Amino acid sequence: MTDVTPSSSSASVIAPAPAVAVPASRTVMTIDVNDPARFLNRDIEWLEFNARVLDIAADARTPLLERLRFLSIYSANLDEFFMKRVGVLKRQIEAGVSGPVPEALTPVQQLDGIRARVATLAHRQAIILRDRVMPALVPHGIRILRWENLGEAQRTEAETWFRRSVFPILTPLAVDPGHRFPFISNMSVSLGVMLRRPGESEQLFARVKVPEIPSRLYRFEDSNDFITVQDIVEHNLDDLFPGMEILKVLAFRVTRNAEVERDSEDTEDLLEATQHLLKERRFARVVRLEIAAGANPRILKFLMEELQVDADDVYETEGLVDYGSLNEIADTDIADLHWPRMAALPPAGLDDEHADIFAAIRAGDILLHHPYESFERSVEKFIEDAAADPKVVCIKQSLYRTSGDSPFIASLIRAAESGKQVAVLVELRARFDEARNILWARKLEDAGVHVAYGVVGYKTHTKTALVVREEQGTLRSYAHIGT
Repeated sequence: MTDVTPSSSSASVIAPAPAVAVPASRTVMTIDVNDPARFLNRDIEWLEFNARVLDIAADARTPLLERLRFLSIYSANLDEFFMKRVGVLKRQIEAGVSGPVPEALTPVQQLDGIRARVATLAHRQAIILRDRVMPALVPHGIRILRWENLGEAQRTEAETWFRRSVFPILTPLAVDPGHRFPFISNMSVSLGVMLRRPGESEQLFARVKVPEIPSRLYRFEDSNDFITVQDIVEHNLDDLFPGMEILKVLAFRVTRNAEVERDSEDTEDLLEATQHLLKERRFARVVRLEIAAGANPRILKFLMEELQVDADDVYETEGLVDYGSLNEIADTDIADLHWPRMAALPPAGLDDEHADIFAAIRAGDILLHHPYESFERSVEKFIEDAAADPKVVCIKQSLYRTSGDSPFIASLIRAAESGKQVAVLVELRARFDEARNILWARKLEDAGVHVAYGVVGYKTHTKTALVVREEQGTLRSYAHIGT
Protein backbone atom coordinates (compact mmCIF):
# COMPACT_ATOMS: atom_id res chain seq x y z
CA MET A 1 0.00 0.00 0.00
CA THR A 2 1.37 3.37 -0.91
CA ASP A 3 0.79 7.12 -0.86
CA VAL A 4 0.65 8.03 -4.55
CA THR A 5 0.34 11.79 -4.18
CA PRO A 6 2.99 13.43 -6.47
CA SER A 7 6.17 14.24 -4.56
CA SER A 8 9.85 14.67 -5.27
CA SER A 9 10.90 12.35 -8.03
CA SER A 10 13.52 9.64 -7.83
CA ALA A 11 15.33 7.79 -10.57
CA SER A 12 17.45 4.71 -11.06
CA VAL A 13 19.90 3.84 -13.79
CA ILE A 14 20.28 0.42 -15.40
CA ALA A 15 23.68 0.12 -17.02
CA PRO A 16 24.48 -2.47 -19.71
CA ALA A 17 26.43 -5.49 -18.53
CA PRO A 18 30.01 -5.74 -19.80
CA ALA A 19 30.51 -7.98 -22.81
CA VAL A 20 31.98 -11.43 -22.16
CA ALA A 21 34.43 -12.75 -24.71
CA VAL A 22 33.75 -16.23 -26.10
CA PRO A 23 36.89 -18.30 -26.75
CA ALA A 24 37.36 -19.03 -30.44
CA SER A 25 37.78 -22.75 -29.71
CA ARG A 26 34.37 -23.12 -28.05
CA THR A 27 31.75 -24.97 -30.11
CA VAL A 28 28.39 -23.25 -30.24
CA MET A 29 25.55 -25.77 -29.94
CA THR A 30 22.54 -25.24 -32.16
CA ILE A 31 19.22 -26.05 -30.48
CA ASP A 32 16.00 -26.52 -32.36
CA VAL A 33 13.55 -24.73 -30.08
CA ASN A 34 10.66 -26.10 -32.13
CA ASP A 35 11.61 -29.75 -31.54
CA PRO A 36 8.51 -31.34 -29.90
CA ALA A 37 10.76 -33.63 -27.86
CA ARG A 38 11.91 -30.59 -25.88
CA PHE A 39 8.43 -29.80 -24.61
CA LEU A 40 6.54 -31.17 -21.63
CA ASN A 41 2.84 -31.76 -22.16
CA ARG A 42 0.92 -29.33 -19.95
CA ASP A 43 -1.94 -31.74 -19.20
CA ILE A 44 0.12 -34.83 -18.40
CA GLU A 45 2.46 -32.74 -16.25
CA TRP A 46 -0.51 -31.18 -14.43
CA LEU A 47 -1.60 -34.69 -13.44
CA GLU A 48 1.88 -35.20 -11.97
CA PHE A 49 1.40 -32.03 -9.94
CA ASN A 50 -1.87 -33.44 -8.61
CA ALA A 51 -0.12 -36.72 -7.85
CA ARG A 52 2.04 -34.76 -5.41
CA VAL A 53 -1.16 -33.73 -3.62
CA LEU A 54 -1.76 -37.45 -3.08
CA ASP A 55 1.84 -37.74 -1.83
CA ILE A 56 0.96 -35.36 1.01
CA ALA A 57 -2.15 -37.44 1.81
CA ALA A 58 -0.04 -40.61 1.85
CA ASP A 59 2.69 -39.13 4.06
CA ALA A 60 2.37 -40.44 7.62
CA ARG A 61 3.95 -37.19 8.86
CA THR A 62 0.89 -35.25 7.68
CA PRO A 63 -1.72 -34.94 10.48
CA LEU A 64 -4.60 -37.36 9.93
CA LEU A 65 -7.41 -34.91 9.27
CA GLU A 66 -5.14 -32.94 6.94
CA ARG A 67 -4.56 -36.19 5.03
CA LEU A 68 -8.32 -36.44 4.58
CA ARG A 69 -8.39 -32.83 3.39
CA PHE A 70 -5.71 -33.49 0.78
CA LEU A 71 -7.63 -36.51 -0.53
CA SER A 72 -10.54 -34.12 -0.99
CA ILE A 73 -8.33 -31.45 -2.59
CA TYR A 74 -6.98 -34.03 -5.05
CA SER A 75 -10.52 -34.78 -6.24
CA ALA A 76 -11.52 -31.11 -6.44
CA ASN A 77 -8.41 -30.41 -8.52
CA LEU A 78 -9.20 -33.31 -10.82
CA ASP A 79 -12.81 -32.16 -11.26
CA GLU A 80 -11.58 -28.77 -12.44
CA PHE A 81 -9.01 -30.41 -14.73
CA PHE A 82 -11.70 -32.42 -16.51
CA MET A 83 -13.97 -29.39 -16.80
CA LYS A 84 -11.23 -27.14 -18.17
CA ARG A 85 -8.94 -29.37 -20.23
CA VAL A 86 -10.58 -32.62 -21.36
CA GLY A 87 -13.39 -30.84 -23.20
CA VAL A 88 -10.80 -28.76 -25.06
CA LEU A 89 -8.96 -31.89 -26.21
CA LYS A 90 -12.19 -33.49 -27.38
CA ARG A 91 -13.00 -30.35 -29.36
CA GLN A 92 -9.54 -30.46 -30.97
CA ILE A 93 -10.15 -34.05 -32.08
CA GLU A 94 -13.53 -33.12 -33.55
CA ALA A 95 -11.88 -30.22 -35.37
CA GLY A 96 -9.41 -32.62 -36.99
CA VAL A 97 -6.31 -31.59 -35.04
CA SER A 98 -4.06 -34.62 -35.40
CA GLY A 99 -0.49 -33.35 -35.19
CA PRO A 100 1.61 -32.52 -32.12
CA VAL A 101 0.58 -29.21 -30.53
CA PRO A 102 3.53 -28.77 -29.87
CA GLU A 103 4.54 -31.26 -27.17
CA ALA A 104 4.96 -34.39 -29.34
CA LEU A 105 1.53 -35.76 -28.36
CA THR A 106 -1.61 -35.60 -30.46
CA PRO A 107 -4.93 -34.82 -28.74
CA VAL A 108 -5.87 -38.52 -28.97
CA GLN A 109 -2.58 -39.53 -27.35
CA GLN A 110 -3.08 -36.93 -24.64
CA LEU A 111 -6.55 -38.29 -23.79
CA ASP A 112 -5.17 -41.84 -23.71
CA GLY A 113 -2.38 -40.72 -21.39
CA ILE A 114 -4.80 -38.82 -19.16
CA ARG A 115 -7.11 -41.82 -18.83
CA ALA A 116 -4.29 -44.21 -17.94
CA ARG A 117 -2.75 -41.87 -15.37
CA VAL A 118 -6.09 -40.92 -13.78
CA ALA A 119 -7.03 -44.59 -13.38
CA THR A 120 -3.73 -45.31 -11.63
CA LEU A 121 -4.06 -42.32 -9.32
CA ALA A 122 -7.71 -43.14 -8.51
CA HIS A 123 -6.64 -46.61 -7.34
CA ARG A 124 -3.90 -45.05 -5.22
CA GLN A 125 -6.34 -42.56 -3.69
CA ALA A 126 -8.68 -45.39 -2.69
CA ILE A 127 -5.85 -47.36 -1.09
CA ILE A 128 -4.63 -44.33 0.88
CA LEU A 129 -8.12 -43.79 2.31
CA ARG A 130 -9.10 -47.41 2.88
CA ASP A 131 -5.82 -48.94 4.08
CA ARG A 132 -3.98 -46.03 5.70
CA VAL A 133 -6.12 -43.11 6.78
CA MET A 134 -9.39 -44.75 7.85
CA PRO A 135 -7.76 -47.37 10.13
CA ALA A 136 -5.57 -44.66 11.69
CA LEU A 137 -8.64 -42.52 12.47
CA VAL A 138 -10.45 -45.24 14.42
CA PRO A 139 -8.36 -44.92 17.63
CA HIS A 140 -9.29 -41.22 17.62
CA GLY A 141 -13.00 -42.04 17.50
CA ILE A 142 -13.53 -41.10 13.84
CA ARG A 143 -15.15 -43.69 11.57
CA ILE A 144 -16.55 -43.60 8.05
CA LEU A 145 -19.23 -46.27 8.08
CA ARG A 146 -21.17 -48.17 5.44
CA TRP A 147 -24.85 -49.02 5.92
CA GLU A 148 -24.07 -52.70 6.45
CA ASN A 149 -21.75 -51.78 9.36
CA LEU A 150 -24.38 -49.81 11.29
CA GLY A 151 -25.81 -51.10 14.54
CA GLU A 152 -29.56 -51.19 15.10
CA ALA A 153 -29.59 -47.87 16.99
CA GLN A 154 -27.57 -46.13 14.28
CA ARG A 155 -29.83 -47.45 11.52
CA THR A 156 -32.87 -46.17 13.37
CA GLU A 157 -31.22 -42.76 13.80
CA ALA A 158 -30.21 -42.60 10.12
CA GLU A 159 -33.68 -43.63 8.93
CA THR A 160 -35.34 -41.05 11.19
CA TRP A 161 -33.02 -38.32 9.88
CA PHE A 162 -33.64 -39.45 6.29
CA ARG A 163 -37.42 -39.20 6.61
CA ARG A 164 -37.24 -35.82 8.36
CA SER A 165 -34.44 -34.02 6.47
CA VAL A 166 -33.84 -35.78 3.14
CA PHE A 167 -37.00 -37.52 1.94
CA PRO A 168 -39.01 -34.28 1.52
CA ILE A 169 -36.50 -32.86 -0.99
CA LEU A 170 -36.02 -36.00 -3.09
CA THR A 171 -37.65 -36.16 -6.51
CA PRO A 172 -37.32 -39.56 -8.21
CA LEU A 173 -37.63 -39.19 -11.98
CA ALA A 174 -38.69 -42.20 -14.03
CA VAL A 175 -37.87 -42.67 -17.71
CA ASP A 176 -40.65 -44.04 -19.90
CA PRO A 177 -42.37 -43.12 -23.18
CA GLY A 178 -44.01 -40.17 -21.45
CA HIS A 179 -40.95 -38.96 -19.52
CA ARG A 180 -37.61 -38.10 -21.10
CA PHE A 181 -34.25 -38.82 -19.48
CA PRO A 182 -33.77 -36.10 -16.84
CA PHE A 183 -31.11 -33.42 -16.91
CA ILE A 184 -28.09 -34.40 -14.79
CA SER A 185 -26.36 -31.38 -13.28
CA ASN A 186 -22.60 -31.00 -13.19
CA MET A 187 -20.77 -32.58 -10.24
CA SER A 188 -23.95 -34.01 -8.74
CA VAL A 189 -24.16 -37.55 -7.36
CA SER A 190 -27.15 -39.57 -8.54
CA LEU A 191 -28.55 -43.05 -8.12
CA GLY A 192 -29.62 -44.94 -11.21
CA VAL A 193 -32.34 -47.38 -10.13
CA MET A 194 -33.62 -50.32 -12.16
CA LEU A 195 -37.02 -51.50 -10.90
CA ARG A 196 -40.27 -53.16 -11.94
CA ARG A 197 -43.82 -53.55 -10.81
CA PRO A 198 -44.67 -56.82 -9.03
CA GLY A 199 -45.77 -59.51 -11.45
CA GLU A 200 -44.49 -57.64 -14.53
CA SER A 201 -41.37 -58.37 -16.55
CA GLU A 202 -40.81 -54.86 -17.92
CA GLN A 203 -37.93 -53.07 -16.19
CA LEU A 204 -38.04 -49.33 -15.58
CA PHE A 205 -35.24 -46.85 -14.98
CA ALA A 206 -35.44 -44.01 -12.46
CA ARG A 207 -32.92 -41.43 -11.36
CA VAL A 208 -32.65 -40.07 -7.82
CA LYS A 209 -30.41 -37.06 -7.24
CA VAL A 210 -28.56 -37.25 -3.92
CA PRO A 211 -28.93 -33.85 -2.24
CA GLU A 212 -25.95 -31.90 -0.91
CA ILE A 213 -28.16 -29.99 1.51
CA PRO A 214 -27.76 -30.00 4.45
CA SER A 215 -24.51 -31.88 3.74
CA ARG A 216 -23.04 -34.78 1.81
CA LEU A 217 -22.33 -36.72 5.01
CA TYR A 218 -24.42 -37.49 8.07
CA ARG A 219 -22.73 -37.31 11.44
CA PHE A 220 -24.28 -39.54 14.10
CA GLU A 221 -25.31 -37.80 17.30
CA ASP A 222 -22.74 -37.52 20.10
CA SER A 223 -20.04 -39.16 18.01
CA ASN A 224 -17.57 -38.72 15.18
CA ASP A 225 -19.12 -41.55 13.16
CA PHE A 226 -20.03 -40.56 9.60
CA ILE A 227 -21.94 -42.09 6.70
CA THR A 228 -22.53 -40.68 3.22
CA VAL A 229 -25.99 -39.34 2.42
CA GLN A 230 -25.72 -41.38 -0.77
CA ASP A 231 -25.49 -44.58 1.27
CA ILE A 232 -28.50 -43.61 3.41
CA VAL A 233 -30.65 -42.76 0.37
CA GLU A 234 -29.61 -45.93 -1.43
CA HIS A 235 -30.78 -48.11 1.46
CA ASN A 236 -34.09 -46.30 1.89
CA LEU A 237 -35.28 -46.38 -1.71
CA ASP A 238 -38.33 -48.41 -0.69
CA ASP A 239 -39.75 -45.18 0.76
CA LEU A 240 -39.41 -43.54 -2.67
CA PHE A 241 -40.78 -46.46 -4.69
CA PRO A 242 -43.46 -48.09 -2.51
CA GLY A 243 -44.79 -51.32 -3.93
CA MET A 244 -42.02 -51.54 -6.55
CA GLU A 245 -39.34 -54.21 -6.77
CA ILE A 246 -35.88 -52.62 -6.77
CA LEU A 247 -33.57 -54.72 -8.92
CA LYS A 248 -30.27 -52.84 -9.19
CA VAL A 249 -28.82 -49.51 -8.05
CA LEU A 250 -25.82 -47.65 -9.45
CA ALA A 251 -24.32 -44.50 -7.94
CA PHE A 252 -22.85 -42.18 -10.57
CA ARG A 253 -21.54 -38.66 -11.03
CA VAL A 254 -21.07 -36.58 -14.18
CA THR A 255 -18.55 -33.89 -15.06
CA ARG A 256 -19.47 -31.38 -17.76
CA ASN A 257 -17.17 -29.32 -19.95
CA ALA A 258 -16.67 -25.77 -18.65
CA GLU A 259 -14.66 -24.44 -21.59
CA VAL A 260 -17.55 -23.66 -23.90
CA GLU A 261 -16.71 -21.80 -27.09
CA ARG A 262 -17.30 -18.08 -27.06
CA ASP A 263 -15.97 -14.99 -28.78
CA SER A 264 -15.63 -12.29 -26.14
CA GLU A 265 -13.85 -10.00 -28.60
CA ASP A 266 -17.07 -9.29 -30.50
CA THR A 267 -19.44 -9.00 -27.56
CA GLU A 268 -21.25 -5.74 -26.98
CA ASP A 269 -22.54 -6.62 -23.50
CA LEU A 270 -20.22 -8.47 -21.10
CA LEU A 271 -23.00 -9.13 -18.60
CA GLU A 272 -25.25 -10.68 -21.23
CA ALA A 273 -22.34 -12.68 -22.67
CA THR A 274 -21.40 -14.02 -19.23
CA GLN A 275 -24.98 -15.02 -18.45
CA HIS A 276 -25.12 -16.83 -21.80
CA LEU A 277 -21.85 -18.57 -20.94
CA LEU A 278 -23.28 -19.84 -17.64
CA LYS A 279 -26.32 -21.25 -19.41
CA GLU A 280 -24.16 -22.96 -22.03
CA ARG A 281 -21.88 -24.40 -19.36
CA ARG A 282 -24.84 -25.84 -17.42
CA PHE A 283 -25.91 -27.88 -20.44
CA ALA A 284 -22.42 -28.55 -21.85
CA ARG A 285 -21.35 -32.01 -22.94
CA VAL A 286 -20.45 -34.65 -20.37
CA VAL A 287 -16.69 -35.31 -20.39
CA ARG A 288 -16.57 -37.83 -17.53
CA LEU A 289 -18.96 -40.37 -16.04
CA GLU A 290 -17.86 -41.72 -12.66
CA ILE A 291 -19.54 -44.91 -11.48
CA ALA A 292 -19.39 -46.99 -8.33
CA ALA A 293 -17.46 -50.24 -8.56
CA GLY A 294 -19.37 -53.31 -9.72
CA ALA A 295 -21.74 -51.40 -11.99
CA ASN A 296 -24.75 -53.19 -13.41
CA PRO A 297 -24.00 -53.45 -17.16
CA ARG A 298 -27.58 -52.67 -18.17
CA ILE A 299 -27.76 -49.45 -16.15
CA LEU A 300 -24.29 -48.42 -17.33
CA LYS A 301 -25.16 -48.99 -20.99
CA PHE A 302 -28.35 -46.98 -20.58
CA LEU A 303 -26.49 -44.08 -18.92
CA MET A 304 -23.80 -44.05 -21.60
CA GLU A 305 -26.42 -43.84 -24.34
CA GLU A 306 -28.43 -41.09 -22.67
CA LEU A 307 -25.40 -39.03 -21.62
CA GLN A 308 -23.71 -39.61 -24.99
CA VAL A 309 -20.38 -40.75 -23.58
CA ASP A 310 -17.94 -43.39 -24.80
CA ALA A 311 -16.36 -46.18 -22.80
CA ASP A 312 -13.20 -44.05 -22.50
CA ASP A 313 -15.23 -41.39 -20.65
CA VAL A 314 -16.30 -43.85 -17.92
CA TYR A 315 -14.22 -44.04 -14.73
CA GLU A 316 -14.93 -46.65 -12.07
CA THR A 317 -14.36 -45.39 -8.53
CA GLU A 318 -13.29 -47.46 -5.55
CA GLY A 319 -14.83 -46.64 -2.21
CA LEU A 320 -16.48 -43.23 -2.56
CA VAL A 321 -18.04 -41.77 -5.68
CA ASP A 322 -17.49 -38.27 -4.29
CA TYR A 323 -14.20 -37.93 -2.40
CA GLY A 324 -14.85 -34.21 -2.08
CA SER A 325 -17.19 -34.99 0.83
CA LEU A 326 -14.16 -35.91 2.95
CA ASN A 327 -13.57 -32.21 3.48
CA GLU A 328 -16.55 -32.20 5.85
CA ILE A 329 -14.84 -34.77 8.09
CA ALA A 330 -11.53 -32.92 7.83
CA ASP A 331 -13.18 -29.98 9.60
CA THR A 332 -13.65 -32.08 12.77
CA ASP A 333 -12.29 -30.08 15.69
CA ILE A 334 -9.54 -32.31 17.10
CA ALA A 335 -6.44 -30.13 17.43
CA ASP A 336 -3.92 -32.99 17.52
CA LEU A 337 -5.11 -34.22 14.11
CA HIS A 338 -4.52 -30.87 12.40
CA TRP A 339 -1.45 -28.83 11.64
CA PRO A 340 -0.86 -26.14 14.28
CA ARG A 341 -2.87 -23.02 13.53
CA MET A 342 -0.69 -20.15 12.36
CA ALA A 343 -1.91 -16.66 13.23
CA ALA A 344 -1.16 -13.94 10.69
CA LEU A 345 0.95 -11.10 12.07
CA PRO A 346 -0.21 -7.48 11.97
CA PRO A 347 1.88 -5.51 9.44
CA ALA A 348 4.52 -3.11 10.71
CA GLY A 349 2.92 0.18 11.66
CA LEU A 350 -0.50 -1.43 12.05
CA ASP A 351 0.11 -3.36 15.27
CA ASP A 352 -2.77 -1.52 16.94
CA GLU A 353 -6.07 -2.48 15.33
CA HIS A 354 -7.25 1.10 15.92
CA ALA A 355 -4.19 2.61 14.20
CA ASP A 356 -4.71 5.37 11.62
CA ILE A 357 -3.98 3.45 8.42
CA PHE A 358 -3.66 6.61 6.34
CA ALA A 359 -1.06 8.04 8.72
CA ALA A 360 0.81 4.73 8.56
CA ILE A 361 0.88 4.85 4.74
CA ARG A 362 1.99 8.49 4.75
CA ALA A 363 4.91 7.47 6.95
CA GLY A 364 6.11 5.10 4.24
CA ASP A 365 4.98 2.46 1.78
CA ILE A 366 3.86 -0.79 3.42
CA LEU A 367 4.94 -4.07 1.81
CA LEU A 368 2.57 -6.92 2.65
CA HIS A 369 3.24 -10.65 2.32
CA HIS A 370 0.09 -12.75 2.66
CA PRO A 371 -0.87 -14.99 4.39
CA TYR A 372 2.00 -14.34 6.81
CA GLU A 373 0.87 -10.76 7.38
CA SER A 374 -2.77 -10.16 8.16
CA PHE A 375 -4.99 -9.38 5.18
CA GLU A 376 -7.78 -8.38 7.56
CA ARG A 377 -5.61 -5.89 9.46
CA SER A 378 -4.25 -4.32 6.27
CA VAL A 379 -6.20 -4.47 3.00
CA GLU A 380 -9.64 -5.06 4.53
CA LYS A 381 -8.96 -2.33 7.10
CA PHE A 382 -7.85 0.03 4.32
CA ILE A 383 -11.23 -0.18 2.55
CA GLU A 384 -13.28 -0.43 5.76
CA ASP A 385 -11.67 2.69 7.26
CA ALA A 386 -11.98 4.55 3.95
CA ALA A 387 -15.71 3.79 3.85
CA ALA A 388 -16.19 5.23 7.35
CA ASP A 389 -13.80 8.20 7.05
CA PRO A 390 -15.68 11.50 6.42
CA LYS A 391 -12.57 12.92 4.74
CA VAL A 392 -12.60 10.24 2.01
CA VAL A 393 -14.39 11.45 -1.13
CA CYS A 394 -13.76 8.57 -3.54
CA ILE A 395 -13.01 4.84 -3.51
CA LYS A 396 -12.15 2.81 -6.60
CA GLN A 397 -11.44 -0.92 -6.52
CA SER A 398 -11.11 -3.97 -8.76
CA LEU A 399 -12.66 -7.28 -7.65
CA TYR A 400 -11.78 -10.64 -9.18
CA ARG A 401 -12.82 -13.36 -6.72
CA THR A 402 -14.83 -12.59 -3.60
CA SER A 403 -15.99 -14.83 -0.78
CA GLY A 404 -19.62 -15.44 -0.01
CA ASP A 405 -19.47 -12.93 2.85
CA SER A 406 -16.92 -10.52 1.38
CA PRO A 407 -16.25 -7.58 3.74
CA PHE A 408 -15.29 -5.47 0.71
CA ILE A 409 -18.84 -5.55 -0.65
CA ALA A 410 -20.28 -4.36 2.66
CA SER A 411 -17.69 -1.58 2.97
CA LEU A 412 -18.20 -0.35 -0.60
CA ILE A 413 -21.97 -0.28 -0.15
CA ARG A 414 -21.63 1.68 3.11
CA ALA A 415 -19.33 4.15 1.36
CA ALA A 416 -21.79 4.69 -1.50
CA GLU A 417 -24.73 5.08 0.88
CA SER A 418 -22.83 7.74 2.84
CA GLY A 419 -22.42 9.86 -0.29
CA LYS A 420 -18.91 8.90 -1.35
CA GLN A 421 -18.16 8.33 -5.02
CA VAL A 422 -17.52 4.61 -5.43
CA ALA A 423 -16.46 2.88 -8.64
CA VAL A 424 -15.75 -0.84 -8.89
CA LEU A 425 -14.53 -3.08 -11.69
CA VAL A 426 -16.08 -6.51 -11.11
CA GLU A 427 -14.46 -9.13 -13.33
CA LEU A 428 -17.47 -11.18 -14.40
CA ARG A 429 -15.36 -13.85 -16.09
CA ALA A 430 -13.52 -15.18 -13.04
CA ARG A 431 -13.83 -18.86 -13.93
CA PHE A 432 -16.41 -20.73 -11.81
CA ASP A 433 -17.20 -17.53 -9.89
CA GLU A 434 -19.14 -15.85 -12.70
CA ALA A 435 -22.57 -16.30 -11.13
CA ARG A 436 -21.43 -14.99 -7.75
CA ASN A 437 -19.74 -11.97 -9.34
CA ILE A 438 -22.89 -11.13 -11.30
CA LEU A 439 -24.86 -11.12 -8.03
CA TRP A 440 -22.26 -8.89 -6.35
CA ALA A 441 -22.23 -6.50 -9.33
CA ARG A 442 -26.00 -6.14 -9.16
CA LYS A 443 -25.95 -5.65 -5.39
CA LEU A 444 -23.35 -2.89 -5.76
CA GLU A 445 -25.33 -1.22 -8.54
CA ASP A 446 -28.47 -1.28 -6.40
CA ALA A 447 -26.53 0.65 -3.73
CA GLY A 448 -25.48 3.35 -6.19
CA VAL A 449 -21.97 2.09 -6.94
CA HIS A 450 -20.64 2.70 -10.46
CA VAL A 451 -19.84 -0.81 -11.74
CA ALA A 452 -17.77 -1.82 -14.76
CA TYR A 453 -17.87 -5.46 -15.85
CA GLY A 454 -14.31 -5.81 -17.09
CA VAL A 455 -12.41 -5.16 -20.30
CA VAL A 456 -13.48 -6.96 -23.49
CA GLY A 457 -10.80 -9.42 -24.56
CA TYR A 458 -9.00 -9.42 -21.21
CA LYS A 459 -9.43 -10.71 -17.68
CA THR A 460 -8.61 -8.30 -14.87
CA HIS A 461 -6.83 -10.40 -12.24
CA THR A 462 -4.98 -7.63 -10.43
CA LYS A 463 -6.01 -6.57 -6.94
CA THR A 464 -6.04 -2.77 -6.89
CA ALA A 465 -7.72 -0.04 -4.89
CA LEU A 466 -7.50 3.75 -4.90
CA VAL A 467 -8.75 5.98 -2.08
CA VAL A 468 -8.92 9.76 -2.52
CA ARG A 469 -8.96 11.76 0.71
CA GLU A 470 -9.32 15.48 1.38
CA GLU A 471 -6.46 16.69 3.56
CA GLN A 472 -5.72 20.33 4.43
CA GLY A 473 -7.56 21.71 1.45
CA THR A 474 -6.06 19.36 -1.12
CA LEU A 475 -6.75 15.85 -2.39
CA ARG A 476 -4.38 13.05 -1.49
CA SER A 477 -4.49 9.58 -3.03
CA TYR A 478 -3.69 6.25 -1.37
CA ALA A 479 -3.37 3.00 -3.29
CA HIS A 480 -3.20 -0.73 -2.80
CA ILE A 481 -1.62 -2.84 -5.54
CA GLY A 482 -1.47 -6.62 -5.18
CA THR A 483 -0.25 -9.49 -7.30
